[in-house]
Amino acid sequence: MEDPKLDLLQGTLDVMVLQTLAALGPLHGYGIARRIEQVSGDQILLNQGTIYAALIRLQNKRWISAQWGVSENNRRAKYYAITARGRKQLAADLAYWQRLADVMARVLALGAAGEQA
Repeated sequence: MEDPKLDLLQGTLDVMVLQTLAALGPLHGYGIARRIEQVSGDQILLNQGTIYAALIRLQNKRWISAQWGVSENNRRAKYYAITARGRKQLAADLAYWQRLADVMARVLALGAAGEQA
């Protein structure tokens, strides 16, 4: 039986989008979604509504900018890029998520230690 796709916690998609743009440079929405799916090992599936709502939200916060261009298949597409403000937010988010992951690892290790006793 295949594991179900993961549900995203609030705020995680924004971090994933910002990190993807910081790492790869400007991309169109479809490219961002596919890259996140690929990096997740297909554990996350993003539909168009989800990714474009996030892109609009990030644009409104001025963490990303958008510019029209031509895609690989010669179609007009909006390309998104991380802004200086977005890089600052990404740094803060990465620090937060790292702290949270460290705490979760310690808490989950308690269960493993308790089972060994």
